[in-house]
Amino acid sequence: MQGFEDRFADFPDYIIQITHDIWEGRGIARLDDWYGENLIFRLSSGIGVGRGEVRNGTLATLHEFPDRVLLAEDVIWSGTPEAGMLSSHRSLCTAHYMNEGQFGVAANQPVTFRAIADCHAKNNQIDDEWLARDQGAICRQLGISPEEFARAAIAREGGVEYAKRPFTPDQDIAGPYQGRGNAHEAGQRYADILQNLMRADMATVQRDYDRACRLSYPGGVEARGHAQAERFWIGLRSAFPNADFTIEHQIGMDGNDLSPRAAIRFALHGAHDGLGMFGAPTGAEVYVMGFAHAYFGPWGLREEIVVLDETSVWKQILLQKG
Repeated sequence: MQGFEDRFADFPDYIIQITHDIWEGRGIARLDDWYGENLIFRLSSGIGVGRGEVRNGTLATLHEFPDRVLLAEDVIWSGTPEAGMLSSHRSLCTAHYMNEGQFGVAANQPVTFRAIADCHAKNNQIDDEWLARDQGAICRQLGISPEEFARAAIAREGGVEYAKRPFTPDQDIAGPYQGRGNAHEAGQRYADILQNLMRADMATVQRDYDRACRLSYPGGVEARGHAQAERFWIGLRSAFPNADFTIEHQIGMDGNDLSPRAAIRFALHGAHDGLGMFGAPTGAEVYVMGFAHAYFGPWGLREEIVVLDETSVWKQILLQKG
């Protein structure tokens, strides 16, 4: 791990340890050591620059969820310490909503949700990041819908004219990481599956997914089997049937006592002109930032985890259409 602190055994260890130390160890001040001064971070809810904004966001989240625990489920990564490395870090988060914040009145309600962060690191610092958490899962566990959350956020931020815009490509800033991942066969295998799904070749589920596949989808959905995979992907694509689908980043890897696996960051960009998981079509121009991890076994894709922020999609729709 050239350029990194000696205590980190490898790149996943670096990512997991600093995440724990910042959030659960309350080492928020150590962001100055582990995050670049001019870090660019792209959340589904918007874009930010500088570790100061990361610090502010961390404090705000800890105010709402003081006992948040981030359980590292996997770190899928590519690159080298010398050239820079990109991690796709998936966490299962548990917490209680203890103090009033963006979700309204707090009553110590328990929540469980996933987040995926794609982080580029070199010389012991993260300098480029893409992140989404399953806001829809939090909303539903707190008794509100993602649409209601987005509507309340717009009002809280001063209305349509002043509300913060979710992330879209026109806001992007070129960062130090210009890579696209690697050419490992597991990554390409999953990319082919997603491309087929976005071409409306839904038969790819029966061809390429294990019949007993384990599935985790936005909104805190935990499911098994072909029918549930079809339901999610049809619901997403049918909401944006003419949107451009792009694979923004692709990693495949094996080893570490796990099956061959892939991490893909994807985007859907276009009009909300179909009936699907976001209700009746509005024609609003929408950008969906999605993250997906997949694991393969002897009978096909055996586990799939997709994270996207439904509230940011609803906010884009409401900002344009009311």
